[in-house]
Amino acid sequence: MLTLHTDTTSDGGARLPKAFWIDLLTPTADEIARVAADYGIAVPSRDSLQEIETSSRLKAVGQVLYVSMPLAIQDESAGFAPVPLGFVLSPQLLVTVRYSDVLAFSQVEARVGQKQDIGSTRAFCALIEAMVDFSADKLEKLSGDLAMVSARVFGRHSSSQEHDKRVAQGLRDCLKAIGIAGDLLSHSRESVLGLQRIIGFVVKTATDWIPPEEKTRLSTAQQDLVSLVDFQAHLSGKSQFLLDAILGFINTEQNEIFKVLTIVSVVGIPPTLIASMYGMNFHDMPELSWRWGYPYALALMALSIFLPILWFKRRGWW
Repeated sequence: MLTLHTDTTSDGGARLPKAFWIDLLTPTADEIARVAADYGIAVPSRDSLQEIETSSRLKAVGQVLYVSMPLAIQDESAGFAPVPLGFVLSPQLLVTVRYSDVLAFSQVEARVGQKQDIGSTRAFCALIEAMVDFSADKLEKLSGDLAMVSARVFGRHSSSQEHDKRVAQGLRDCLKAIGIAGDLLSHSRESVLGLQRIIGFVVKTATDWIPPEEKTRLSTAQQDLVSLVDFQAHLSGKSQFLLDAILGFINTEQNEIFKVLTIVSVVGIPPTLIASMYGMNFHDMPELSWRWGYPYALALMALSIFLPILWFKRRGWW
C-alpha cells in the first residue's frame, strides 16, 4: 500500500501538492516502480533491508540516505526472521518501507494530518521519537512482567505451602514466562541498537542539510536510546537471575523427591528382609513352632520401620 503525505504551497494563486513523505506498506512491484519513476528514488527490496552488514544498512548516495533496521516483530512466514524497516531520507523527501503495521507510524500520521510535522526531516525525527517512546513502553511492560515473575518465584504474594502440589506447575509457568520475556528482550535490543546506528549515521552524514532543531531532536533521542540500552542490560541480568533462581528451586524440588524416595527405600528394606527370612519355612527354624513367633515377627518388622523413621526425623529429613 502506497500512502502519500503532501504539503500544499502557494504558487501564483494555485495550490500545488508536494509530497514530503511516502509510506510504503508491503509495497507491490508497481508501487515501487511508480515511486522510482515519479521521484527518482530507488526503493530497496525486502532482501536488501534484511541484510545485517553495517554497509548494507547504512549507506549514502549523494544527499540520499538509505538506512534500515530490524523491528521487534517476527515474521512467521519468513522463518521467524525479524521484520525489516527501511528509510530513504533526502532534504526534500522521506520514503519509508515496511512490511508490518507499526504503532509509531499511526501516531505520526495522525500528527501529520494535523499539520504538526511538515517536511522530510521533521517527519523522520517524529518517527524516530515515536519509535523510541514505543521501545521505552515495551521495556516498561517487560520490567513489570519480570517483577510479577519475581513475586511468584520468591513467594511474596503466594499462599501456597512449601509442599503444595501447585509449586511444580507454578515453577514451570514462571520458567515459560522468563523464556518469553527473554525472547522479547532480545528482539527489543536488536531494534534499539538499530535505531542507535541510524541516528548516529544520519546526524554525522547529513550534517550539512539537517536543520539545527532537528539535530537537537535526534541527539535527544540518541541519549534516550543510551538509557534504554542500559535498562535492557539491567533487565537481561534480572531475567538471568530469575532463570537461575527458578532452576535452583526446581532442583530443590527434585532433591526433595529423591529424599522421600530414599527414605521410603531405606525404611522398606529391613521389614522386607525380615519377612523374606521368616517366609523360608525351614523345618529346623526355631520360631516355626513357637506360639508367639508370628507376633514376634510382626513386632520386629514394625520396629525395623520405626527406627529408621526416628533416625531420619532426628536428622531433619522427615
